[in-house]
Amino acid sequence: MKKIISIILLAALSLTLFAGCAKSETTGSDKKIVIGASPTPHAVILKEAAHLLKEKGYELEVKEFSDFVLPNTALEDKEIDANYFQHLTYLNDFNEKNKTHLVSAGSIHYEPFGLYAGKTKSLSDIKDGASISVPNDTTNEARALLLLQEQGLIKLKEGSGVLATKKDIVENKKNIDIKEMEAAQLVRSLEDVDFAVINGNYAILGGLKVSDALKVETADSKAAEAYANVIAVRKGDESSEKIKALVSVLKSDEMKSFIEKNFSGAVVPTK
Repeated sequence: MKKIISIILLAALSLTLFAGCAKSETTGSDKKIVIGASPTPHAVILKEAAHLLKEKGYELEVKEFSDFVLPNTALEDKEIDANYFQHLTYLNDFNEKNKTHLVSAGSIHYEPFGLYAGKTKSLSDIKDGASISVPNDTTNEARALLLLQEQGLIKLKEGSGVLATKKDIVENKKNIDIKEMEAAQLVRSLEDVDFAVINGNYAILGGLKVSDALKVETADSKAAEAYANVIAVRKGDESSEKIKALVSVLKSDEMKSFIEKNFSGAVVPTK
């Protein structure tokens, strides 16, 4: 019996040590960065940055996520060291709604929102009752509605700003049907709606180009600052050496050149 107990205790100890070693190779390592990211452009940018980080002595592991929730919950739960998929306005809204403790370690790029043609090919041909699909998450829906307001298609209640929803529309002369849907479905919706306002990363993923858009947010607009994509980390980790190294590489001249060359205006490096 004593031998059996000893064997069980030894096995348990071995498993504990193995688990500890496994953790130290991921989020527990000072020389390894595990980061969550949307497939494009974020993961593409990170995979290029991995070469520069390696020169600084850091290993970068990129875990891809296809939605806007799991990368933040995984970060809060310490399954990853950082994430790169969201803009600051979304991050702040997510924290407030989910009681998470995530902060920006630095802004990297800006993705202009675009208004793309679906069944109707020109804004001058828009008919009464036309349908326009927009993202259904709070901050991105507001951003889409603000772009529609800039084109004179709707008017929002004064002060609604970055948290506007279609309930805040106070003027809609064309009786436009605003269809809220998952951001990932917006490109696919183009065959069923007259127009769609699409997030930059999902437009890229769906094979669209900024040059395809009928209207695009300007790089010098307030949106460029409010919706800059950031490296998000748990509060307190923004000052860690490996996170500072990550942000430094992503903001380097080499990475800015890579972004400008490979995304043709769909992704714009921040200053």
